[in-house]
Parts: sequence; structure tokens; C-alpha cells
Amino acid sequence: MSEQASNGSTVTVIIAFVANLAVAIAKTIAAIITGSAALVAEAAHSWADTGNEIFLLVAERRGAKPADAKHPLGHGREAYVWSMFAAFGLFSVGSAVSIWHGIQSLSAGEAETSYLVGYIVLGLSALFEGFSFIQSVRQARGRAVRLRRHTVDYVMNGSNPTLRAVFAEDAAALIGIAIAFLAMLLHQITGIAAFDAIGSILVGVLLGIVAIVLMDRNRRFLVGETVSPAVRDDLLESMLENPSIASVSYLHIEFVGAGRVYVVAAIDLTGDDRESALALRLREAEVELEKLPMIQEVVLTPSAPGRKSLEVGSADTGPEQLS
Repeated sequence: MSEQASNGSTVTVIIAFVANLAVAIAKTIAAIITGSAALVAEAAHSWADTGNEIFLLVAERRGAKPADAKHPLGHGREAYVWSMFAAFGLFSVGSAVSIWHGIQSLSAGEAETSYLVGYIVLGLSALFEGFSFIQSVRQARGRAVRLRRHTVDYVMNGSNPTLRAVFAEDAAALIGIAIAFLAMLLHQITGIAAFDAIGSILVGVLLGIVAIVLMDRNRRFLVGETVSPAVRDDLLESMLENPSIASVSYLHIEFVGAGRVYVVAAIDLTGDDRESALALRLREAEVELEKLPMIQEVVLTPSAPGRKSLEVGSADTGPEQLS
């Protein structure tokens, strides 16, 4: 991940942390005053998000550490580990508390509540969460445009776990606020407290779905997800543009961090060098390819005689680019 991209993600996470902390405090106060089950769920949601941002800040910091002797491919995958912790926290704290409290509230009787306080807090929460969401969208859109991808596709299928987590959490928060507002409104109109409890359960289910999606995405990158056919073609094209490389017969690419890949390739160099010169030229080609911002490390080996050369566009490609 480039320093600029890392800094952009860190700013996005910090903004999300401040927004979630302010919203969590406001929702907690409102939940105490109103006794609304939906607001209790939303308060738990915001506290879980606030805690998750700490995990994401750790993910940004540890994932950006450079390669060393024990970690020759860098520490990029640490970002997926800590983002996994954040997603699990969203599931175990936010989702479980919301559903449990909602189920308990189903059997509770009608309680006095201050709807005005609840509506004001939900409105302020929407402003804070909306500001954080706009920041994550702005960062994602700028990167997606450069890569010729749809913003949502870039966020959900790209390799940046912290941006994906903030984007998903803020989107879920805005949907949760809408659910809480509707639950309170139906409670106020009908006098049926069960609407409030149902709102709490729905918020919990929403958080559970988001957490499961985020955990699955991080799991895929942790176990070594390969790039899309279009990314493979982009990199193959870059390799073939190197004047020393005549053809490529084997190419393996996998993510080792946000926007960083590890490459193993079998190539045929131009000319007909002796073995000693061949090794030197292979290393020179590796050094040249490692100047590309997305490549963490590349290992090149001579192609076996008779191996078919790979061609750009030979695989099924789509609009995806390296993220």
C-alpha cells in the first residue's frame, strides 16, 4: 500500500472514530432518558463501532510496517487480521446485544418515553455518521475512478480492509438510524412498545450480516486470494513491456496486503545468454518490476523449453483493476 493511500485510510478511520464516539455518547444518554429499545441497540452499535475503529487504526499501523528478515513479504496481511478482529467485535458486541435486548423488550410493557429527545439524537447521529460515510466514499471514489471501477465494487472486492470496514460500518449505521427512527415513530403512533423491540432486533440482524460479510472478505485475503483476470492481464502487460522479457509462460499473483501483490513468473528473456549472464539479467528484470507500486516482491525463473506463452486477454476479463 502506498504511503499516500495508507495516510488516506488512516484519516478516514480517525474521522470515523471521532464520529462514532460522539454518536455513542449521545445515543447512550438518549437511551437512558427515553428507555427506547431501538436506541439501546443503536447505542450498542455505536460503541461497538467505536471500539472497532481502534482495531482498524492498529491494522493501518501494523500493516504499513516494511518488510524485514522475518517477514520478507512485508506486514500487509496484518491489516486483514486486525480488521477481522474488528468485524468479529461488531458481530459479538453490537449484534448480540441488540438482538438480546430486543427479545427481552418484546415482553416488556408500555413505558414512558421522550420521543423528541430520541428524534433529536437520531438526527444528530445521522449528521455525524453521514459526514464519516462521505469521507469513506470520497476516498473510495477517487481510487475507484483511477482504476475504472464502480465505487461499491472497489470497496467490497478491493484489497483495502480498513476502508471496507469503515464504509460498511457507516452504511450500516445510517440504515440502523433509519430503522430506529421508524421503530420509535410506530411506537409513538400506535402505542405498541413491540415496534421498538422489533427495531432493536432488526438492527442486531443488520450488524450480524455486515460482520459476516466483512469476516468473509478478510478470510479470503488471509488465505491468499489471487487477483482477478483483469489484474493478471494488467500485470502481464506491464511485464511484456519490459524490453528484456520476450514472453511469460507462467504467472502467479496473490495479495499480500492492501494494493500489494507477490508475483512468481516463468519468463523467456530476449537474446541467448549464458547461464551466468542469465541469472544477472533475471535479477535486473526483478528489480525493474519491483519498481511498480503494486508489487511487493517478484520472483522470476527461466521458462521451460516448449512452454506456451501467456497472452493478454486470453482469460475472461472484466473492468476490475488492481486495488
